[in-house]
Amino acid sequence: MQRAVEHRIGVQAPAEIVWEVVSEFETWAHWNPLYRRAEGQMKIGTALVLEQHLPGEAPRVIQPIVQDWVPYEQLHWRSTRVGGLVTAIRYLEIENMGPANATFSNGELFMGMLVRLVSREERRKLKAAFTTMGEAVRDRAEALWSERGGAPI
Repeated sequence: MQRAVEHRIGVQAPAEIVWEVVSEFETWAHWNPLYRRAEGQMKIGTALVLEQHLPGEAPRVIQPIVQDWVPYEQLHWRSTRVGGLVTAIRYLEIENMGPANATFSNGELFMGMLVRLVSREERRKLKAAFTTMGEAVRDRAEALWSERGGAPI
């Protein structure tokens, strides 16, 4: 059984700029409303340290493991819940749509024997948080692109 939550948004900036925003963890505190602290290396099998801020909840520190990453395309990390009976794969993905346009997707896929414990309310909060993060990535990438002489189309 699986459950998924996703948000996709168009960005009027090159995929390379979107990747720059997503891959520079040290800048996340300046623009990212969902993860206000991000530390670690983008290296398969290593732990990240993220301070997660979901709507209506106290901030919490999570330490997911980098599952996969492809420069300019994707970053995936994995965490577990309920004693490992639920696995969550969090993904940030960039699709190149042309020389000055991209699509940014961010979401989470839940799998495992007790996936039913990922409630509708939690998925609603995650959708709101992923939407806010997607808009922040878009805004940051478009601002960087504009500062560098590009212009939204």
